[in-house]
Order: sequence, then C-alpha cells, then structure tokens
Amino acid sequence: MEGEAMNQSAIINHRSSIQKGKVYLVGAGPGDPGLLTIKGKESISRADVVIYDYLANRSFLGYARDGAELIYVGKKGGSHTMGQEEINALIVDRAGRGKMVVRLKGGDPFIFGRGGEEAQELVKAGVDFEIVPGVTSAISVPAYAGIPLTHRDYTATVTFVTGHEDPLKEKSDIAWDKLATGAGTLVFLMGVGNLGKIAENLVSNGRSPDTPVAVIRKGTSAEQTTWVGNLGNISRLAGENRIRPPAIIVVGDVVRLREDLNWFETKPLFGKRIVVTRAREQASEFLRGLSLLGAECIEFPTIEIAPPESWESLDTAIRGLDKYQWLLFTSVNGVKFFLKRLRFLGKDVRDLKGLKIGAIGPKTADVWAQMGIKPDLMPDEYRAEAVVEAFKKWEIEGKKILLPRAARAREVLPVELRKMGAEVDVVVAYETIRPDHNTGRVRELLEKGAIDMVAFTSSSTVENFVKMFRADGDSLQEWMERVAVACIGPITAKTAEENNFKVSLVPPKYTIESLTESIILFFKGNPVKA
Repeated sequence: MEGEAMNQSAIINHRSSIQKGKVYLVGAGPGDPGLLTIKGKESISRADVVIYDYLANRSFLGYARDGAELIYVGKKGGSHTMGQEEINALIVDRAGRGKMVVRLKGGDPFIFGRGGEEAQELVKAGVDFEIVPGVTSAISVPAYAGIPLTHRDYTATVTFVTGHEDPLKEKSDIAWDKLATGAGTLVFLMGVGNLGKIAENLVSNGRSPDTPVAVIRKGTSAEQTTWVGNLGNISRLAGENRIRPPAIIVVGDVVRLREDLNWFETKPLFGKRIVVTRAREQASEFLRGLSLLGAECIEFPTIEIAPPESWESLDTAIRGLDKYQWLLFTSVNGVKFFLKRLRFLGKDVRDLKGLKIGAIGPKTADVWAQMGIKPDLMPDEYRAEAVVEAFKKWEIEGKKILLPRAARAREVLPVELRKMGAEVDVVVAYETIRPDHNTGRVRELLEKGAIDMVAFTSSSTVENFVKMFRADGDSLQEWMERVAVACIGPITAKTAEENNFKVSLVPPKYTIESLTESIILFFKGNPVKA
C-alpha cells in the first residue's frame, strides 16, 4: 500500500508539473544564426510560447512551430518594451497556463543576461525550468574579429566585465585598482557609452595608455565593424566614428593579433546582405554557399513547391510508360515527384528499362546519377532552347516523349519538339505557388536601403516577389533601384526587366554555382555582363 501511495503521489506531482508548464532559458548566441546550439533550436521548435530579446536573431523565430505565440520584450538603447519585472511575470504567467515557454536571450542567459534573476523567479513560482547555454558574445565576437582572448605568447588570463555600470556613481562594484593590471585581457560588454571612463579608470590604476583596444560593433553579423586604437585614444576614435551599441570592447596585447588573424571581415562577400527568393526546399545549398563567403543571407522564398491538384495525368502516364521512348525532365522537382508517384503505383526504376532519359541541368542529372542512371541527353546550356538543339542529334520523329513538369512553364520545349515530329505528352508533376508569409522584415530593410542584392532563380520568383509587394506600388520600384538584381538565366532576367528591375548580372552558366561565382565577381567590381 505504501508503494502504491508513493506512485499516486508521483502521478499527482507529474500532473502538477504539466499544468504549470516548463520554461527553457535559451541562449541565442551573438547574432550569426549558425551559432545557435542544436538544443536551442530544438527547444524553439517545440515551444508553445517564445519570448525573445532585441539581440536574439529574428531568423530563429522561423524555427517556431505554427501557432506558437511569439512575444517581443526587447530592450534597445534605453528603450524598454517591458521592464524586467513585467518580463518575469509574463514568463511565469505563460508557464502557469501549462505552456512550454522558451525565453530566448541574446548571447548566453547567465553572462550579463539577467537569466539568473529570471531563473530565481521561476524557483519562487515553483515552475520547472532548464538552462540552454548560448555562445556568449564575450568570446565569439572577438574571435570573429580575429582576436584570441588568450594566447601562449601574450596572456593566460582573461576577465569579463560589465561596461554598463555608471563609473560616476558614488561607489563602483568594480575593483579598478585590481582589474587594471590583474588580467592580461579585459572584455567589456555593454560599455560603449562609458568607454571614456573605462579607459580613464584603467590608465589611472596602472594600465599603460599604449595598451591596444578593439571595439567591435554588431559582431558575427554582416554589419560587423572593428575599430582598433589604444587606451589613450580609443575614446576619441569612438566619438569620431559615432560608435553605438551593441559593441564589445577588448583591452590587451592580444588585439595586436588581429592584423594576422582577421578571417571574417576579409571574406569576399563580407558585409553584403543578400535576399534569396528560391523555394525553401532548394535554397539550402545556395544559402550555405553565400554564407560561407561572408554574406548575410535573408531567406525569403517567393515560391513553394506543392503537389498538383490532381495526380491523374501523371499516374496515367506512369501506368502507360511502355508506350514512350523518352522521359524528359526540366528540373529536380520534376524528377522527385515523378519517382514518388512511380513508387506509389508499385513500380520502380526497373520499369524504366528501354526508356531514354533527358535532363536539363547537372542537378537534375545528379538525381538520376544517385540511382546509377546516366541521362542520355544533357544539353550544354540549361534552358529549353538548348534542349531542342541537343535533340537534333537524335532521330525523334514519330517518337513519344513524356515531359513531367510544373503546372506553369514555358511552352517553347514541347512546341519545338513537336515541330521536329515528336509526340509530346506534357503532364503536371508539381505546382509552384506563392507563399503566404509576412514581408515585414524585407520591406523594412528595402525601405532603409539595407539590402545589397536580391537573387532570383526563376521567372516565378520574380513575378511572385512583385505580387507580394503589390501593396507598396511605386515604392518597390524606388527601393529596388538601390539594390543589385542577380538572375540565374536570361529568361529570368527578361521577366525581371519586364517588371522594371535593372538586372545587374546573369551568370555564364545557368547554375547556382555559376551564379554564386558571378555574385563574388560583381561585388569585387568585376561584374559579369548582364
């Protein structure tokens, strides 16, 4: 009986815990979205409520599930959306409703982030919680500026200090006499407003005025800017350059290493903000390539890949594959949806025996190569006209060609192949639709002139981009005049020009790799002729 009572007690306690919900205090890292931890991402994706700060990269909100409540409680330059007590009450309230709450904080929750205070409030309220540490800006921002905080030849000690304390108050909590010479490297967070007093206190307490200092603003982002001086002149440099928060201050001889180790700000696309309009399913490779080159990429898909309204025409064609001599694919999506239905109908690649396969583009061909099938036809150029030219080497008069493709596509290919005597069956394998998502962030950046380039990878991405900003009318044209426009090929470029966009570049090959190389050349001042 005693064991049974204990089990019932455990069940009651468990139910109580569920009713109160749970809070995850998650460190969002310093700004670079790649520095969010795996556990942090998983927490956001499972949350009922996400309560986030100004310094937490808003792209992380994209990991939240549909229907999650997103609440902004940021503090910027003294302007507070909510006071700390209100934030504490909000977290406790949502958890008290049985919600799983993520409190998303810039950097690490416990490094000058008031996460400790929030955790104490949760303890008082009896709310279960976990801490998900984040990559603190105290170490990551100097690293992105090429400054190691410790180095065998320079120093073995580092101290983190809040720079937000007012040095003019009657009694400082900082022991400046010990701090000034007690550590080789000093890192001040939130100290730009007090930079002059910080330098003065360090020098007056024994640190040499020649000690190198770096101030790094918006570290790990495309807007990262680094100024280097010394304790004697850094306050003047900050004033001349109007340095504003958020910024990290590094004091110590390790700053000298930046001259050799500045790896981030020297990347070919560093500082460039590029909007990628490609469908999310296909954008990852493009985004990853641009990001590795230093660009800040804004994922803004203007098309989504969706199944067709009906599978009837594709299924009928697959059931009658034996009447065709050719399968022709103009995209990776066409191949994927075709193979999906092939499997659904109880068939596999063995049922393609005797069929010749044509593919536009290396990526389309790669899908077949992964199954050990080499396409019989792949044109040198990746557009319909080149496919028609390639077919001239084959005798296709009287041959039947199956073309699974998007619901909306250019008619050049089937029309020209029919002129050559082929019988072409065009079937809908998938649709491209316009997503229904908020344009707010991109609109804000376009209006501010804070976007360097918009990259379009098909005519549909252009047309849908324009439709998504239809309400902005002439303003969109004005904003886009300040933005470089990259198009993957001449057909996409023509569509962009028809929408009054000035095209800046078209790559020599109509591939993502070639587009990426052309973007690099463009920003180096050696643009590929559009």
